[in-house]
Amino acid sequence: MTIDLKTVKHISKLSRISLDDEKAKKLEVDLNSIFAFIEKLNELDTKNVQPLTSIAETTLQLRKDEIKSSNIREQVLKNSPKKNKDFFVVPKVVE
Repeated sequence: MTIDLKTVKHISKLSRISLDDEKAKKLEVDLNSIFAFIEKLNELDTKNVQPLTSIAETTLQLRKDEIKSSNIREQVLKNSPKKNKDFFVVPKVVE
């Protein structure tokens, strides 16, 4: 797939990005090199390759779900400029 200057200008217009001719030509070259690399990747045989979720092959360490502190409501509510019994009072943002 190749990208021409007309396509670059059309995409920049759709995305509302202003480009002068020099930047558009540089972007054309960059996009064409990116698409050439993608085409090379598409030629690779990946039938026997397992998908990766991370490059570090580690598993998460599980821990017990424990309550470490209880009844800290008053400490938390000290951070609120206004309070209404057990809740934070926030300004209305939707009318």
